[in-house]
Amino acid sequence: MNARPPKAPPVPPHPGLGVHEDSIAWTGRFTLQKVRFSHERFDGTRSPELTWELWRRGQAVVVLPYDPWTDRLALIEQFRLPALAAGMTPVVLECAAGLLEPGEEPLPAAERELREETGLIPDRMEKIGRFMLMQGGCDENVHMWCGRVRLDASPEGHFGLLAEGEDIRLRVMSAEEGFALVDNNSMENATGALALLWLRHHRERLRREWA
Repeated sequence: MNARPPKAPPVPPHPGLGVHEDSIAWTGRFTLQKVRFSHERFDGTRSPELTWELWRRGQAVVVLPYDPWTDRLALIEQFRLPALAAGMTPVVLECAAGLLEPGEEPLPAAERELREETGLIPDRMEKIGRFMLMQGGCDENVHMWCGRVRLDASPEGHFGLLAEGEDIRLRVMSAEEGFALVDNNSMENATGALALLWLRHHRERLRREWA
């Protein structure tokens, strides 16, 4: 395959990095690059030539909706084929999330994904951070937020875009119930666990500032 998809630009230059091959191995919903390279080691010597497959997913967003007035939060559940392949429960409890559209900024994307996957519209958003998920083989990095919403009039329901085959169930729970998911290892999704741990640390401040 010779054509280079827009989502798979060449690996950018970096001091000490030598790229010997950067080709497209596969392109479908996402793109897989084959990269042969060497780099300068910490002791100043040259590494041997390495061959890595680079899975290009790009930037994504994750949002944890939190209601400071009722001290409740909302998570979602949906079927995840990779979780089944990994020997885990395929119906995964997680935060609303999604990939950026071409040219889209992270914050509007986060608000869009939250609306599509939960029906909720936040009136305030606080950045949690930006994190790599699989730096050993994939370029995906996520921008994470906590969004202020009102959940007292937001019953659990089903959401998602039918055109994308989404079937998403909304789960509303108390903040303490959410924290217990992390404590008893029921939250097996990394970004969901990270968001809940962040909320546990910032909860009292958010209730003072947001409620």
